[in-house]
Amino acid sequence: MSGEQMTPEAAYEQRLQAYVGSVLVPGRPGQDPVNVPMIRHWVEAMGDVNPVYLSAEAARATGRDGVVAPASMMQAWTMRGYAATTAPHDPTPFDELVALLAEGGYTSVVATDSEFEFHRELVPGDEISTEEVVESISPEKRTGLGAGRFVTTVRTYRDASGTAVATQKWRTLRFRPAAKKALRPRPAVNQDNEFWFAAAKERRLVVQRCRSCETLRHPPGPCCPHCQSFDWDTVTASGRGTVYSYVVAHHPPHPAFEYPLLIAVVELAEGTRLITNLVGVAPDDVAIGMPVRLDWLEADPELTLPVFRPVTDRP
Repeated sequence: MSGEQMTPEAAYEQRLQAYVGSVLVPGRPGQDPVNVPMIRHWVEAMGDVNPVYLSAEAARATGRDGVVAPASMMQAWTMRGYAATTAPHDPTPFDELVALLAEGGYTSVVATDSEFEFHRELVPGDEISTEEVVESISPEKRTGLGAGRFVTTVRTYRDASGTAVATQKWRTLRFRPAAKKALRPRPAVNQDNEFWFAAAKERRLVVQRCRSCETLRHPPGPCCPHCQSFDWDTVTASGRGTVYSYVVAHHPPHPAFEYPLLIAVVELAEGTRLITNLVGVAPDDVAIGMPVRLDWLEADPELTLPVFRPVTDRP
């Protein structure tokens, strides 16, 4: 930009594009040569029953000199494994590119596609190395996962003589996760309790009642536990109750909840109890027998739930 100062965005783009054509992985050798035990594990895991991978006789019957490795194992021969990946090491060009992408907020990654071209089959004893070169880094794209950049690299797999045995075009999306509020876990709605959640969506707290003996019951069920009648209706609760029992949840955290999370068994004035959340009160201020009143939580557009707060709390 002649005579003009480069914007931070342009400077960042220039730093990213400087990696195009650079070598990220310079001829790194695999930890082990091609071997039959690894081939056996692979084909058993994949359910591949082609006999040329384990039977020399079957392989020779096809004109080969002996067993060969599945082409789909090419990448596996150069994988470093967990210990090598996590061992302390000086930053590599790959690490530096990942850090630069993270600097731009592209902290998440998903593989999008892989294209292989095979030049010859691998046989036991082959020692394979790989070199990876950056082919392109796209401008920022809008995707369903969030804004991101497609990073395309080309990996060349070589044998001990340096001859290329395969090439792979490997594309990943490095993206900035779209901010989405986590939804509360969905309740297990069925034919017996669907009416209760439907009423809650209308901000009505109802209690199931047996039509025969007028006994109230919760959780809902198809049959009265007292007289075994299947005939029932509902009554609307007053919304008044007391804390019968409670716990304070700290772990494991879930992004849909705020912590510390107060989970209580509230005894309604009508006599039934339900599990709910306490709001508008600190954990140290909760006490067994504390009077509470009904409030409502709009968890999301599809889920409304009853919660309770101390009766002394202001709306």
